[in-house]
Amino acid sequence: MVPTLSFIVPAHNEEQLLGRTLAGLHAAARAVGESYEIIVANDASTDHTAAVAEAAGATVVHVTCRQIARTRNAGAAAASGRLLIFVDADTHVPPETLRATLAAWRDGAIGGGASVHLDGRLPLHVRMLMPAFRAGMRAARLAAGCYVFCIPPVFAAIGGFDERLFAGEELAFSRAARRHGRFVVLGEGVLSSGRKMRTYRLRELLPLAMAVVRQGPAALRSRAALGVWYDERRHDPEDTAA
Repeated sequence: MVPTLSFIVPAHNEEQLLGRTLAGLHAAARAVGESYEIIVANDASTDHTAAVAEAAGATVVHVTCRQIARTRNAGAAAASGRLLIFVDADTHVPPETLRATLAAWRDGAIGGGASVHLDGRLPLHVRMLMPAFRAGMRAARLAAGCYVFCIPPVFAAIGGFDERLFAGEELAFSRAARRHGRFVVLGEGVLSSGRKMRTYRLRELLPLAMAVVRQGPAALRSRAALGVWYDERRHDPEDTAA
């Protein structure tokens, strides 16, 4: 039987948070009463990511991409659901958000995203900027990468996530999807890890932001300058504090 939902979870060395994410997806899908599958695209992990995924009943697709767009696309290639939902390995999806996703889809939306909230203690500048970030993304109809949904025909027509980009691919995807139908960003939210905001200082993030302002998408076509997404700094300072 073809499942209604395909959850696609890209993961690189995510053994610490992946289990919680997958448990949340199981709970949300059961709460809305839809058939589903979970696919974890395990990208060159050297920890127990694959074992955690298998223990949670997910199908594991092994890739060696180290590029988020290609990894998401590899997961989508193994999916068979009527609605593709891309969820980051550190993101919790509440049942009400999944319910709103299904309602939007059944009302004719071809894809979309959700409002993003970050967990844990956050630096002051992040707490101040997040409301504006959520409002701006929703107004511009741009999905944040931690939660993107799309129907398979549109995903195929777009060609998936742009594999020329090492970051920002969800923004390019949102713009491309809007040309094929109604693309919505829900008021309902997902809870993603705030570890990047705790791990990286503002002075480390500003040069990247300025490079994107100066160069546009060209700044996102090389892995070398995108350590926020690709280096191995994954220890969350909040874990030590706890």
